[in-house]
Amino acid sequence: MPKPKRDEPLLYMEEYRVKQDPQDYGLADEVFTMEVFKKKMQISIVKNDEDGLEFDLIGVYPAIANAFRRLMLSEVPSMAIEKVYIYNNTSIIQDEVLAHRMGLLPLRADPRLFAYRTEESPEAGTEQDTLEFELKVKCSRRRDAGKDQSNFDDIYKNHKVYSGHLKWLPKGKQAQIYSESTVGCIHEDILIAQLRPGHELDLRLVAVKGLGRDHAKFSPVATATYRLLPQIKLNREVSGKDAYLLQSCFSPGVIGINENECAYVKDARYDTCSRNVYRYPQLNDAVTLARVRDHYIFTVESVGALKPEVIFLEAVKVLKKKCRAFINEIDAK
Repeated sequence: MPKPKRDEPLLYMEEYRVKQDPQDYGLADEVFTMEVFKKKMQISIVKNDEDGLEFDLIGVYPAIANAFRRLMLSEVPSMAIEKVYIYNNTSIIQDEVLAHRMGLLPLRADPRLFAYRTEESPEAGTEQDTLEFELKVKCSRRRDAGKDQSNFDDIYKNHKVYSGHLKWLPKGKQAQIYSESTVGCIHEDILIAQLRPGHELDLRLVAVKGLGRDHAKFSPVATATYRLLPQIKLNREVSGKDAYLLQSCFSPGVIGINENECAYVKDARYDTCSRNVYRYPQLNDAVTLARVRDHYIFTVESVGALKPEVIFLEAVKVLKKKCRAFINEIDAK
């Protein structure tokens, strides 16, 4: 049996302000109960592919939606390069800049298989909490390079240092558990530096498990955002040149035009709510723009170590753990 259509609380977007629905008193008039929360909350997956995860979170408070966003950004762990030992760097890149670049290289290692380093951990790390890499690249001139050649690839050897040049150094029994393809860089074509003959890099890199709240390099997501679901309503018929003008006021695919050259709302979901339509007096009264106050469209793009759906589930686990700790603190008093 299909669920009855719910009453959607709307926020109306006028030309210069955002107006609340007169019949909607907002969060101030809502009393939180677990029964109502379970009844209202819905999660609907819209898209889940290599580009990322898009899902709808419906019927929750803004604080809950924002908690999930912040947890995915800063509380779900990942592996990243923490220490860079520079034995030789004769390139034009300063040591500090080079070390910073190395720290931002995304690693494929699954953080759930590693432990956090503690104050009691040895400085060199262990096979349970540390990954080691080395980068050794030396640029030289090709012997067969002619004086009239202008392509650097034909003139120099190893003049571009990529993330694919990193070599994994297994610690302990790591080689029996992992492979270089499961712990190395996610992308092998990330440009680190450009060298010329006589330039050389000799580095040892140490990767550990960390959180995005300590440093952005540990964040497992490239982006994790949400926005409110747009709602567009045509108040009257718009046809002819005005229909095409109306179509140009919205994001592509939002407004369609039928065979009679009349405008209609095709898909309001992906509108950016720019309110450009209010610039034209002849269209001012033709459209009502709104957003659904408790319908959040989440977009999660993973760096690559964890799939987006796994990142969201890990964020749910972190929130559950925090809530349990808070309840235990209250009960202890």
